[in-house]
Amino acid sequence: MRLPRDVSGADLARRLSRIGYRITRQTGSHMRLTIDAPTQHHVTVPKHDALRLGTLSGILEEVAAHLEITRDDLISRLFD
Repeated sequence: MRLPRDVSGADLARRLSRIGYRITRQTGSHMRLTIDAPTQHHVTVPKHDALRLGTLSGILEEVAAHLEITRDDLISRLFD
């Protein structure tokens, strides 16, 4: 599945909140999101207008690995 274009950091944080992540702190232009189940996991999301594709891909890979699902499954959960 192709990555969506023009996803902002704030939009990605909002979409990740649907699956259990929450913003635990913000320093400058970066947000730290945390999920506690099944184990605690942190991911840093830049609060930029449009995330670069490599940055978005890296964040989604990390979240998918923690949730033990495929990246495509995660993309369909977040963007459909």
